[in-house]
Amino acid sequence: MSIKNANNHGLSAFRDIERPWILVGYSLFAKEGPGGVQVQVMARQVQKSKSSFYHLFADLDIFKEVLLNYHLERSKVIAEKESLCQNLVPDLVNLLLEVKEDLLFNRQLRVHRDKANFNHFLQKADAVVQESFYKVWARDIGLPEKPHLAKDVFALALENFYLQLTDQNLNYEWLARYFQDLRVLVQQFKR
Repeated sequence: MSIKNANNHGLSAFRDIERPWILVGYSLFAKEGPGGVQVQVMARQVQKSKSSFYHLFADLDIFKEVLLNYHLERSKVIAEKESLCQNLVPDLVNLLLEVKEDLLFNRQLRVHRDKANFNHFLQKADAVVQESFYKVWARDIGLPEKPHLAKDVFALALENFYLQLTDQNLNYEWLARYFQDLRVLVQQFKR
């Protein structure tokens, strides 16, 4: 995502001078986890001094809180787009590929959910995204008449999805196959 288009993607609440730091920090968190978010690395990538970071955010803990809030805003944007999806494949798969970095960020929150703040934001972000996802999900896996069962299957599938998810396998083929395998599994249980 370019800085120019960032206003439309959850960054409008931040000042122009903060946005490059947030985008770089978000990407590092998504790829490497919270330990990968280092001031020196970010400063090099945004081509600013480390003191510029500290002037804007005071410390890394405050900055990580900013990243968590940004992720929550991104989740709201994703939920809006999910509500427009008619089916899992290709609509949702294409959307998931569009928001790949957000999925990887969410995966890092899951991995590090032993930290109360990360778990809190994970639950908030998941709740935002899941509501718009359930209708397409239930219909496509063959459980539109059993919404509670569809939600239970979703909860299991979500954990499994994030356990398997990597930067390398997050592609159209893997996602389409994943959803197809779930469809088949649900059909076998229904018999």
